[in-house]
Amino acid sequence: MTAGAEQARAAAEAAARQSYGRLVAYVASRTRDVAGAEDALADAFAAALARWPQTGVPDHPEAWLLTVARRRSIDQQRRRMTGEAGQAHLRLIGEELEQEMAREKFPDDRLGLIFACAHPAIEAGVRAPLILQTVLGFDAATIASAFLVSPSTMSQRLVRAKSRIKQAGVPFRIPETAELGERLAAVLEAIYAAFSEGWADASGAESRHRNLASEAIWLGRLVVQLMPGEPEALGLLSLMLHAEARRPARRNGEGAFVPLSEQDTLSWDASLLAEADALLVRAGAFGTIDRYQIEGAIQSAHAARRFAGTTDWAAIATLYAGLMTISTSPVVAVNHAVAVAYAGEPVEGLAMLDAIGDARLDQYQPYWAARAELLSLLGMSEEADKAYALAIGLETDHAVRAFLKRKRADLDGR
Repeated sequence: MTAGAEQARAAAEAAARQSYGRLVAYVASRTRDVAGAEDALADAFAAALARWPQTGVPDHPEAWLLTVARRRSIDQQRRRMTGEAGQAHLRLIGEELEQEMAREKFPDDRLGLIFACAHPAIEAGVRAPLILQTVLGFDAATIASAFLVSPSTMSQRLVRAKSRIKQAGVPFRIPETAELGERLAAVLEAIYAAFSEGWADASGAESRHRNLASEAIWLGRLVVQLMPGEPEALGLLSLMLHAEARRPARRNGEGAFVPLSEQDTLSWDASLLAEADALLVRAGAFGTIDRYQIEGAIQSAHAARRFAGTTDWAAIATLYAGLMTISTSPVVAVNHAVAVAYAGEPVEGLAMLDAIGDARLDQYQPYWAARAELLSLLGMSEEADKAYALAIGLETDHAVRAFLKRKRADLDGR
């Protein structure tokens, strides 16, 4: 690959990471066609990779991409629309886009697109995945993994949802106050899923994950700004900030994975933790408690180790028990079982893992890692070895795999 091609590819990847959602949102909000906007943007990126090596990377890559994407989009519309009304509509779109290009910037319409994806006309179970794909550019396989379904099933659901937005004429705007509440759950779920994907890549080594955590935090702050009186939005932002504060401690100087229990609390970001706790206090003042507030409280309990010197696993187990009353997630059930075990009841914790009975956990690495740990605590080394083997096989992060291999090797010493 030539130097020009490498520079072009790097610039295109940077634009995709930083502006994909803004570009899709801008085009889609004016054409009411999410799939068409994505196709037009894909064409624009392909054109950039073909032309930039010869012409050089433009001073404003996003503006260049948007110019090409809107031309592709207008071409798509032109092929579908006839008559004076259609031509007038196309001219209006074109003039509006030209004005934005002249200013070499474009507005951020992502929040409008987010709420369009969370519209009641869209099937509830696909709203969060749709937000992840359209706003943050996740592929169907990545989204499917996050929601424990097959890639083909997820792909079909996303295609149907985009068609539904177009057919139903769903508006791309921030809803009126009375409409916000019913769409909030899907919006928060998508933001949290985005954060979780970014969090999974602790070293920032994968381009598809890079900046996702910070992007999710940005979206979380935007929702809090829009809805300052919504305790669950405050709870989610608190949860993300608590976790993000620990990022510097997740790898040591050699890049090795460091589990939460062994992290140096002095490496945690004290300012983020203070902000996160203040958000929890604000949320609690409204007198209602739900999922994200409890999860934020769990993270706060972990963070308290920097003052107490030890982790209060009994308190964390109690919080997870409360979360279990409002969540059917098998992931929450796994974490609850681990907390109970660490609180001094490993037999009960293992029994709780056995009782989950969700086939989706067969391909979920943390389940097998947790099972291996609890079996090890109970001296059941042979069974623990088998569980560690499964966890290692499912893990894609090299640092985490190395950690699990060390844990497995330690079984011989026990």
